Amino acid sequence: QVQLVESGGGLVQPGGSLRLSCAASGSIYSINAMGWFRQAPGKQRELVATIPSGGTSTYADSVKGRFTVSRDNAKNTVYLQMNSLKPEDTAVYLCYADIRRSIRSGRDVYWGQGTQVTVSS
Repeated sequence: QVQLVESGGGLVQPGGSLRLSCAASGSIYSINAMGWFRQAPGKQRELVATIPSGGTSTYADSVKGRFTVSRDNAKNTVYLQMNSLKPEDTAVYLCYADIRRSIRSGRDVYWGQGTQVTVSS
């Protein structure tokens, strides 16, 4: 079993900051990419940021320069630091992780439960 548990969402004023966390636990041999999607009402799910196990992170154009994705491999945790938040950032944020559960298994993508971020005055 693998679980991804998110935390850190909430209500913030425009221009404010939030930090999301997502910890993976369970039967994990290795984790490749981790990252974040978001989904706003009536809109398609959007890739926000991804961070590979090694290499360069990538971001949606809409969040470049404002959001930073990072990870702590010792804790199997991915973070999303969100600064200069705008009302259009309001969405449910979902983390994901590309996980290999054993040396003999293939890789599967696992998802967090989602955390609401609301940017409003």
